[in-house]
Amino acid sequence: MGAITLKAAGLLAVLALFGCVSSHVMIGQARPPISPDQVKIYWHPPEHYDEIALLDTSSRASMSITAQGKTDVVIARLKEQAAKLGANGVLLQGVGDQSAGSVSTGYGQASATGHSAYASGIGISGNIMIKAGSGVAIYVAQN
Repeated sequence: MGAITLKAAGLLAVLALFGCVSSHVMIGQARPPISPDQVKIYWHPPEHYDEIALLDTSSRASMSITAQGKTDVVIARLKEQAAKLGANGVLLQGVGDQSAGSVSTGYGQASATGHSAYASGIGISGNIMIKAGSGVAIYVAQN
């Protein structure tokens, strides 16, 4: 493999890592996919259900700005993941804030005359926050 191919493979791996906003781990049997509109969010476990998968997602790469908007994205993504696995419910485990990096900038200035030098600078940094959530994709038998 040439150096360019290795660099390209590395870049693709990094992009894939940062591009992932959702994941799941199977712990039960998947069912045929359904519409995300059919998936219900449960705050407390229903009486009888089958566990299908552990779900994780975030609001990363969404255009949401507010906390509510980011939370809505997380809930929608959990429902989408569950629906793909045939789960008709998500037992929500939690939604919270997560740091996704920071943005920084700075400015400096210097001048010198004769035997004197003067310098000054200023900098600012801001943390980028996203919402992250997890749940269990479940199947609740309909009576």
